Amino acid sequence: MTVELRHHTTLGARVRRDLLDVYAEVRAPLLHLANYGLEAFAERLDRHLADPGFALVLGHDGDLPVGYAYGTTVDAADRYWERMDEPLPAGFTDSPVLALREIGVRSAWRGTGTARRIHDELLARRAESRVLLMVNPAAGEGKVQSLYESWGYRSVNGQAASANSPRLTVMMRPR
Repeated sequence: MTVELRHHTTLGARVRRDLLDVYAEVRAPLLHLANYGLEAFAERLDRHLADPGFALVLGHDGDLPVGYAYGTTVDAADRYWERMDEPLPAGFTDSPVLALREIGVRSAWRGTGTARRIHDELLARRAESRVLLMVNPAAGEGKVQSLYESWGYRSVNGQAASANSPRLTVMMRPR
């Protein structure tokens, strides 16, 4: 499997459709839940597209999109920080961070290193010194969080991203 990684800072119709197709397959078991539905994802995506520093890496095996990761820049004034469960240490928000908003890989490409390659490619072109993500600790019976820990992420807080989302673990690592 040779996966080509393509960078995007805007989404044309084809790229948007490819991203939504991959998301729909990756999240298929959860699409019936309000926060994971395709419409809810498309709405979040549109909001994130308008945020500073939006960047997407979309992996393709030939013409088939197989995985993605995208993020945005979060600075001290962003409402992202207001939803944290615990108060943040003094100075924690002084420098912008990359918020890894979504990452997903089609099942046939899981376990091949594709997700890590896409992740690392997204981070490689960023100026922020830290990256944050949120993960449902129950995802994959804890395996997803363990994977992120193996990539160098550490739990720093908790948050419910929206009224419909489960309680998520906020994880951080140096870029």
